[in-house]
Amino acid sequence: MLRSLLIVPVLLVALVHVPAAVAESKPQNTEQQETHNKPTAPSRAVVTTHKAVIGGNELSYQACAGTLPVQNDAGDTEAEIFYVSYRVPQPATAKPRPLLFVFNGGPGAASVWLHLGALGPRRVQMMPDGSMPAPPFHLVDNASSWLDVADLVFVDPVGTGFSRAAKPDLAKKFTAVQADIDSLGRFIRLFLTRNGRWDVPVFLVGESYGTFRCAGLAEQLVEHGVALNGLILVSSVLNMQTISFDFGNDLPYQLSLPSYTATAWYHRKLAPELQADLGRTLAQAEQWAATEYLWALNQGDRLGAAERKAIAAKMAGFTGLGVELIENRNLRVDNRDFARELLRREGRIVGLMDSRFNAENPEPGRHLAFDATVTNIRPPFTSAVNAYLRDELGYQSDLEYFVLGGGIGRWDWEAKNSYADTSENLRDAMVKNPYLKVMVASGLFDLATPHFATDYTVAHLGLGTELRRNISVKRYRSGHMMYLEPDSLAQLKTDAAEFIRQSLKQ
Repeated sequence: MLRSLLIVPVLLVALVHVPAAVAESKPQNTEQQETHNKPTAPSRAVVTTHKAVIGGNELSYQACAGTLPVQNDAGDTEAEIFYVSYRVPQPATAKPRPLLFVFNGGPGAASVWLHLGALGPRRVQMMPDGSMPAPPFHLVDNASSWLDVADLVFVDPVGTGFSRAAKPDLAKKFTAVQADIDSLGRFIRLFLTRNGRWDVPVFLVGESYGTFRCAGLAEQLVEHGVALNGLILVSSVLNMQTISFDFGNDLPYQLSLPSYTATAWYHRKLAPELQADLGRTLAQAEQWAATEYLWALNQGDRLGAAERKAIAAKMAGFTGLGVELIENRNLRVDNRDFARELLRREGRIVGLMDSRFNAENPEPGRHLAFDATVTNIRPPFTSAVNAYLRDELGYQSDLEYFVLGGGIGRWDWEAKNSYADTSENLRDAMVKNPYLKVMVASGLFDLATPHFATDYTVAHLGLGTELRRNISVKRYRSGHMMYLEPDSLAQLKTDAAEFIRQSLKQ
């Protein structure tokens, strides 16, 4: 990889993706409406140039690692948001390239997962099946990067990555649903201003809780005059009721069952006739979950003994679990229980985010102690991002880069006696901006945000026929992070590239 290094102090007139001589010729940027004429807060960025082979073609690009301030309405800086952006220089007469703002989830996860796992020009080298290699860990060029399709901005919300509140007592302000959305909305608008990108197609890409915030951002941005071209929702969860295994809430049991079936199929725990074809078996499981199983759950204590035994037997066939266990759980097995029980005889547990992964269970008599997926991916991604930002992108900081947790406190879901839900925000954004397209990507082996739960949410947006056509749903034989293994990584890129192209044909 070829690169050169340029350290740029980003002040009032800085445009972080252009040479200093060009930046000096630009008019001064003052966000007067939002800052009440106070001077724009300074920030720092490091710009490097690189080359990579993406999609079979060599691409020259600029990378920028830096921060932008989050200011309140009085113009006071309350936080700094760290980002890494990539831009392919174009002739002045060229058609503007799309711009993608990318977020991961958590809450509390940095954007490193999509950055160095899927979209960016460099990715963490994993084993062919997506599992962790032996340390030390390495980065390789990402032939499936999305950079040949669009410019990219990877954003770390406050409390993740290098992003920090200006003062310790301000940190709590950003650990709430709406404050998170508001701060990221301000970041996006300021990025567009400082980089002169108000006239380009804009997309948001989110994973997990990142999809939840993207749905909220879609409406927040259109209310501030930013009409998005598209959303790409990876392992989506918009309605927290669909994944919350609480007393009295039967919805997630029904919606998780097909993911249990896919997992049992992968670990060869189903009867031969169900092992033969995953697609056919999954269709049967979804049909049963939406009819007989849903009916049984709705009966509650009214369900007769014979009916209970019949449902338990059928459920055992679709999940690989024992009938007695299912009856003891009152026909309601949550995802952590399933992850602990499926391979109990082998002394192992399966992952929640990717149930193809499994690990030894050191305490089989206790609740699930850890997610076998997270323990598999955290070390290589943590090592790689710390080396990459400092060594390849030249961004120096003594701060800890918070990869997953550690930088935020207790999250305020702002949902009193209800479930947090941004699906209504998505619906309203699509109504207010009928050009907004949505792509939903789900992994069949994801027990954290099951594909059937996502399907349920999409089907309950309350949209008319025309707007429903703006949504496309893709499924992958993978987990929550479908990009960990090469085939799904390449397919996700192909699907996203086609989605972006189609979204711009309006």
